[in-house]
Amino acid sequence: MRLLSKVFIGALYLSGVPLLCRSPAKFNLATMSSSSSKYEPGTHSVAFVTTPDENSAKKLAHLLLNQKLAACINIVPQITSIYDWDGKISEDSEVLMMIKTRTSRVDEICKLVRDNHSYSVAEVISLPIENGNPPYMEWLSKSVPDKT
Repeated sequence: MRLLSKVFIGALYLSGVPLLCRSPAKFNLATMSSSSSKYEPGTHSVAFVTTPDENSAKKLAHLLLNQKLAACINIVPQITSIYDWDGKISEDSEVLMMIKTRTSRVDEICKLVRDNHSYSVAEVISLPIENGNPPYMEWLSKSVPDKT
């Protein structure tokens, strides 16, 4: 399963529910822009963080939003993570946070998560946003100040 592709953005399934399925051939967001400014690919990112439960995710989400490090955070319950830890295969139920932010703020998100997460090694990974709905991208820019 691929999450992102230049040819086709595949379906992302979590708990059997498709979250995203768009084909750029059918939905060219660049031509749908109502804005006069052009989006600079990679200006924003989506960061992924896993937590042991929904309460932990909500706590982190509120901290991130209050510090203006994120514009929007989706909390996806009931994912299953299977991973190698200390030479042993483990399987746990977790919650996934999808954090929309500026790429320039990802390091600050990592620090906040490390300082406030119950895991000794918290997952914080990010992917750049290459394109998106122009009004949404503008709102994201206004909601998360650039790193000064």
